[in-house]
Amino acid sequence: MVNKQINSTQNTLIKQIVLLKEKSRERKKSGLFLIEGAREITLALKGDYTLKTILFYAELFSAEDLKALSINNTEIIEISKDVYTKIAYRETTEGIIAIAQSKQNDIENLTFKNNNPLILVAEAPEKPGNIGAILRTADAANVDAVIIANPKTDLYNPNIIRSSVGCVFTSQIATGSTQDIIAFLKVKNINIYSAILQESKEYHKQDYTQPTAIVVGTEATGLSDAWRKAAKQNISIPMQGAIDSMNVSVAAGILIFEAKRQRDFK
Repeated sequence: MVNKQINSTQNTLIKQIVLLKEKSRERKKSGLFLIEGAREITLALKGDYTLKTILFYAELFSAEDLKALSINNTEIIEISKDVYTKIAYRETTEGIIAIAQSKQNDIENLTFKNNNPLILVAEAPEKPGNIGAILRTADAANVDAVIIANPKTDLYNPNIIRSSVGCVFTSQIATGSTQDIIAFLKVKNINIYSAILQESKEYHKQDYTQPTAIVVGTEATGLSDAWRKAAKQNISIPMQGAIDSMNVSVAAGILIFEAKRQRDFK
């Protein structure tokens, strides 16, 4: 199964992997990214991602463990401890890293498997931890798609993959500008509910049983005015404490699961 071994941190492939780990520009230019961990690799395979190369450190991840992943038509490389230490991203190591082919996530490529989609839209999320949490929420609710408007970081940032525990691979994801996404939703006759205080009504008093996009912004800046104008209804979560906002991933979870509750009892 093993195609070859690499023991030197100066190997050309290892240098490329370091760039993929550290540089968004390299990920975009090459169309490649890294996946670390058996669970994340399994989810990527389930999500029909193409794995170019698997690298493993045998003392942490054995050849038998590798067989259990059922990886086919992929180059397998055994690496030394020094090489693994050089390319590993996590502090808690698992011993396996994959080089994968990224997907085209343009909004125009987005399709739905049913006529009544539930979509989560996040505008300009910047912190990988928040994006990862949003993707975990989307996976838990089994939404039809996650759309990132005006993304501030690439989807295949190692921090996003880690914080999403691989949920970046389990949901259909698209990106685009705010205006392009609004136009797409309008053409598809999908109702827009924007989480914004201006001209808003309480979120639980709205009907999300029809094709729905729930839109959230960052805690710092909220949503741009375009979403306020495009919404069928602006919605808000009543705040009962001293502050007037909450973390975007928490807000997304509250809103999405209210939509799921309505749909389950329709």
